[in-house]
Amino acid sequence: MKAEFHGEACPEYEAKLEDYLGGELSGADARELGEHLKSCGACAAALENAAASVRLLRFAEATPGPGPAFARVVMARIRSEQEALREPRGFWQPFVSLAWRFAATAALALALMITYDVKRRDAAPTVASVRQSEVRDLFTSEADRVPNSRDEVLIMVAEQDHGQH
Repeated sequence: MKAEFHGEACPEYEAKLEDYLGGELSGADARELGEHLKSCGACAAALENAAASVRLLRFAEATPGPGPAFARVVMARIRSEQEALREPRGFWQPFVSLAWRFAATAALALALMITYDVKRRDAAPTVASVRQSEVRDLFTSEADRVPNSRDEVLIMVAEQDHGQH
């Protein structure tokens, strides 16, 4: 009783199928494969497909070789394609090349400016970096009064720095 066809031959027998068709398989291997073909539908179907292909190939005629001029023709085509690539493509090609260079330079300059701005902002004092004990109001003597605006913070920091020097 044969198993159902699942689409592929068993990997351990697949390589032997072609030798089996050509009669090049030894006696023990041929008997083993013959027994396996009785129980494996996938390998039996693969053998039938291979046999059909071999029969078709016997009817096909051999084609003549490309001849000695083949290499020269191919190399001539390659050279003509390379020469076509070297020729200028048109009026706008230099401008397009220049535009890409300009865009790359502008992107690099923008990245540098953003990096500089981020570094500068990190170095500048912020309201969060000023401790409450350092904050004092200009018009009152209350040391624990919090400033209302950024300008007040900057004035207080400047006065404290001036007082320390």
